[in-house]
Amino acid sequence: MTRTEQVVREHRAQVTRRWFFKECGVGLGAIALGSLLRESALAAPTPSADPLAPKRPHFAPKAKRVIFLFMAGAPSHLELFDYKPELTKWNGKLPPAELLKGYRSAFINPNSSLLGPKFKFQRHGQSGAELSELLPHLSTIADDVAIVKSMHTHAFNHAPAQILMNTGSTQFGRPSFGAWSTYGLGSESSSLPSYVVFNTGVNGTSGGASNWGCGFLPTVHQGVAFRNTGDPVLYLSNPRGVDDFIQRDSLATLKRLNQERLGLVGDPEIATRITSYEMAYRMQSSAPELMDLAREPKHILDLYGAEPGRGSFATSCLLARRLVERGVRFVQIFHEAWDQHGNLSKDIARNCRDTDQASAALIKDLKQRGMLEDTLVIWGGEFGRTPMVQGGDDGRDHHPNCFTMWLAGGGIKSGITLGESDAFGFNATQDPVHVHDLHATLLHLLGFNHEKLSHRFQGRDFRLTDVHGQVVTKLLV
Repeated sequence: MTRTEQVVREHRAQVTRRWFFKECGVGLGAIALGSLLRESALAAPTPSADPLAPKRPHFAPKAKRVIFLFMAGAPSHLELFDYKPELTKWNGKLPPAELLKGYRSAFINPNSSLLGPKFKFQRHGQSGAELSELLPHLSTIADDVAIVKSMHTHAFNHAPAQILMNTGSTQFGRPSFGAWSTYGLGSESSSLPSYVVFNTGVNGTSGGASNWGCGFLPTVHQGVAFRNTGDPVLYLSNPRGVDDFIQRDSLATLKRLNQERLGLVGDPEIATRITSYEMAYRMQSSAPELMDLAREPKHILDLYGAEPGRGSFATSCLLARRLVERGVRFVQIFHEAWDQHGNLSKDIARNCRDTDQASAALIKDLKQRGMLEDTLVIWGGEFGRTPMVQGGDDGRDHHPNCFTMWLAGGGIKSGITLGESDAFGFNATQDPVHVHDLHATLLHLLGFNHEKLSHRFQGRDFRLTDVHGQVVTKLLV
């Protein structure tokens, strides 16, 4: 035996279990304290240790979490929110020439005849919000929401417009609003993803997974698509023959190897990989409880119109509430069903039956739990629909010049209607709000200066609002 081997053996003999607890008590206490602080969101681990650790924004936020009800396909503001009696008078007539100067449509001749609104409108609440008869449930919370009638965008086809609404750019590959939110704030949950996505419409979104992607941010910030029944993600349950001990032992080995590699190269994607493995393991115990809607009282199920075991928009809205209760930072529900180029009357009525009750129920449920004041809820699509007819006499084309969205909670001024459009619902004429302005406002509510929440990539600082955007102060409490 060499002298070196003899010294090592003597040293190991001295490092007994009793010595460890006696001499390293302070270290163990620090480890325990660090764990407790992490759970209480007061610790600030390094990004390499936990890329989703809670972070402090630029200033005190009004909203701590977001639920985005994305009505993909573009709902017609003229049938739902923006009543235009003048359009009824012009039904079947060509639009005034001055209205169409410099205008381009997606698929129709701009000189197509005008189409009057298909449904009746009525004022509701102390705010006097004017809403369609298709939205009887939204009318019961008219004083809890802010309706923005002057939204506009610069994209008039679905994929680029959806990508713009969700990432601030019409180009693929930019981080989504949800990814920016978790990048800036981290997560309050250690057993569920920070950003969860549901798809409930007839089809998948035109913009695909880029709507909830992370772009050039670390992939730990991209949205995780959940199913709304059964296991939320495929292969979450262990296969036959793999028990908890085998899985835990395998994960420990993988974690050790990944940490060694992370220490050598410092690649943040390795930290993401470690986090993903650990998250999947914890979800095996947290996800079944989350997905068990039978735990909800009957009056809550009835409020949403949700049925345990049946996937629907209502189920997803109820799961969204359960997710944010458990610390998930951002939940987004994509309901791709609103592209009514024809068959407008029948299809938009069906879409409202599928979504109106649950959307209103979400606001009521959050409010009664004391969560609405710091939960930001957003409802809307990627653009509006033309005042001109398409598809015979019962359809509308894409329209970027004017559309409507509503917001609630999280520092939003309730019971107001912001903005106006012209007599035909064609252009936003008062308090116009571009998509970039909306993003700047949403980030402000989360505690961020939208010009300073940035990430350097390929030699340039990128942000959600690019080089645009103004906070819409009239929407703020």
